[in-house]
Amino acid sequence: MKFIMKLSFALCLFLGFTFCFCKESSPKHNQKTQEINNIVINRYLTDSLIVYQTENLLIKKLSNHIYQHISYLKTDNFGKVACNGMLVLNKRKGIVFDTPTDNESSLELINFVTNELNFKIIALIPTHFHDDCVGGIAQFEANHIQTYASNQTIKFLKMNTKKFSKPIKGFDSILILNIGNKKVYAEYFGEGHTKDNVIGYVPEENTLFGGCLIKEIGASKGYLGDANTEKWPETVEKIKLKFPNANIVIPGHGKWGNTELLDYTIKLFK
Repeated sequence: MKFIMKLSFALCLFLGFTFCFCKESSPKHNQKTQEINNIVINRYLTDSLIVYQTENLLIKKLSNHIYQHISYLKTDNFGKVACNGMLVLNKRKGIVFDTPTDNESSLELINFVTNELNFKIIALIPTHFHDDCVGGIAQFEANHIQTYASNQTIKFLKMNTKKFSKPIKGFDSILILNIGNKKVYAEYFGEGHTKDNVIGYVPEENTLFGGCLIKEIGASKGYLGDANTEKWPETVEKIKLKFPNANIVIPGHGKWGNTELLDYTIKLFK
């Protein structure tokens, strides 16, 4: 509802500016009018990307089928860290990449998708074994949502004494799930942030969820406790080679962008 109200307000402003300047007939004045209109529309459409917000969870709509969820993790070395995940929706079904950081924020995400958007979440895919990817997995299990993870991730979760009430369905290098007429991929390209990190990709949306393997522009190297910094740039180069046209790239932390994030990550670790 908030999204529709903001969009309507933006359109009203657009029409208002158009009416006010309709008497200006010269090319210079028409160009100025269009510039003002674009500023107003872009400002309110940018604001309207936020479709849900509480102290625990922020959800942004990036396209008709792609959402970014942001939750918060308290860390010893980096303080309170905003952590990203991706939500893919189509034909009344949804797939979540990475849980929000805890059960409380995960329940908020599930309730928003189920009750507000009227979609059914059919799968959860953690991109690696750290808590910012699996912190709310118990809540997904409680809501009968199947978890899929790479066999490497499952192994590391067991090594870290993580116990789950329902079996996780494993895969080796690639997982393909269907939601309606769209295919959603999870794929392993090599080591980087962790030995098991996978990425998510939706070809028809040209959207890549890089998780913690991909850095936002200007980011530091971050936590390297489980990293392979030598292999990291090589792994990202493989991703860029396979997905050169990705126009939405979501990192594990920070602002989303395009393939510039891949270039930045490669340069950061070379």
